[in-house]
Amino acid sequence: MNAQAKPWHGVLVATALPLREDPTGRLAVDFDGYAEHLTWLAGGGCHGVVPNGSLGEYQTLTAEERARVVTTAVEAAPEGFTVMPGVAAYGADEARRWAEQAAEAGASAVMLLPPNAYRADERAVLAHYREVARAGLPVVAYNNPIDTKVDLVPELLAELYHEGLIVAVKEFTGDVRRGYRIHELAPGLDVLCGSDDVALELAVAGSPGWIAGYPNAFPRACAELWRAASAGDLNPALPLYRTLHPLLRWDARTEFVQAIKFSMDIAGRYGGPCRHPRVPLTAEHADTVRKATEKALAEGLV
Repeated sequence: MNAQAKPWHGVLVATALPLREDPTGRLAVDFDGYAEHLTWLAGGGCHGVVPNGSLGEYQTLTAEERARVVTTAVEAAPEGFTVMPGVAAYGADEARRWAEQAAEAGASAVMLLPPNAYRADERAVLAHYREVARAGLPVVAYNNPIDTKVDLVPELLAELYHEGLIVAVKEFTGDVRRGYRIHELAPGLDVLCGSDDVALELAVAGSPGWIAGYPNAFPRACAELWRAASAGDLNPALPLYRTLHPLLRWDARTEFVQAIKFSMDIAGRYGGPCRHPRVPLTAEHADTVRKATEKALAEGLV
C-alpha cells in the first residue's frame, strides 16, 4: 500500500503488459492477467504502478486497449495504491485526452513525455505541458532525451515547475548530478529515479520515488532496496544492489522490455512476448539475462 506523502512517491512499477496469442495468431492483451499482476506487485511491497509507459508497449496498443489498461489498473488497485498512467502522444491535444481519460478512470496523477513527434524547442515544450495540465491531474514530467531527443534540462524543468505545470520529474538520463542542480533551481520539485541502475545513488541523495522496471520480476527485493537505501542503511542495500545491478542496467538498454519480460518468465511470473517492432532477445542477450536472473533467484531474491 502507498503510505507515501504524495501519490508519485515510493516504488512505482512501470508495468509490463501480458500479451497472449489469440485464435487468430494475434498477440492480445490479457487484461485479467494484468489485473492479477498489479495485485501481486502491491503484495510485494510496491506503492503503485505506471501503466502505458514504454515498458507497457503503449505505442503498439489500439486506443481501446490503451484506455482499458488504465481502467483495469484502477479497478485492480487496492486502496492507497497509486495508478499514474503514461499519457505520452505525438501532440498535446491527444496527450490531454489521455490525461482526461486517466482522470475519469480515477487515476491520481499522470506521467508525460515532452512532444515526441519532433525535436521540440523550449516554447513547444512549455505549450505542450500547459495543454496537458489543463486536464487537472498532477503531472510528472518524464525526461528521456535518449528517445525523444528533447532534454528537459534543469532550467527548463524549473520553468515548468514555477508555472505550476509539473509536480515531479522522472529523470532517466542516468546523470545523478542533475538532481542537485534541479533542487537548487526548483526546491519543491520532486526528482524521481527514472533509471533502475542508479536507484541506490538517487535514494541516498533523497529522491522520494523510483519509477522502476525490474520490480515486475523482483518486487520484494526492489522494494527492500529502495527502503533501505532511502533510510541510509547501506548494510542491506549495497549487497542487494550489487546482486540486482546486472539486471537493473538492462532498464537503460534498447532491449529493456524483452529483458524484463524474460526475467519475469524465468522467475515464474508470466512476461511473455512483445509486439512488433520488438523482436526476441538474441541468444547472447538471453543467456546474459538468464544467468543474472538465476543468480538473483539462487540468492533468495523475489
